[in-house]
Amino acid sequence: MKRLIDIVVSGGALLVLAPLMAVLIVWIRLDSPGPALFRQTRIGRGAVPFTILKFRSMVSDAEARGGYSTQVGDPRITRAGAFVRRTSLDELPQLLNVLRGDMSLVGPRPDTPMQQSNYTQADWQRRHSVRPGITGLAQARLRSAATAEQRLALDLEYAENASVGRDFSILLETVRTLLKREAV
Repeated sequence: MKRLIDIVVSGGALLVLAPLMAVLIVWIRLDSPGPALFRQTRIGRGAVPFTILKFRSMVSDAEARGGYSTQVGDPRITRAGAFVRRTSLDELPQLLNVLRGDMSLVGPRPDTPMQQSNYTQADWQRRHSVRPGITGLAQARLRSAATAEQRLALDLEYAENASVGRDFSILLETVRTLLKREAV
């Protein structure tokens, strides 16, 4: 049932959001040299690697200039990138990852391979027992303010208690969080 919902919602969202995504592609390409899409290896369900898609929000060689985390005022973030990050529009291409089955609408955010060292082997396996998501408990409740410990606790809580009803609740909570943040 969850997979069917993922396919229907992501497919429909891609159709509806295609014009917006086209505008963002043009803006990102005009704002700084490089491709509009950023591709990176992430870890999916069963700890299987996949390529995540995002709208590029940083200079093309950002990984060579720094690590996987960013700081406030990070000089690698482009003007268009600051907007797509603040509004979470950089995540829209992940609807293609959902359609392909690499991700779900809801689940723990996908890790990079180098983040495995931040987990015990048992936590790594539990966290990757479900498909990663575009949003999850940590994003819905704490956005980017979550500490690594809080994010892990919420990701493990989700993995142990995942259900379609809970996914719907998390999606609603994410929308409320985004709208509240934008209103401020």
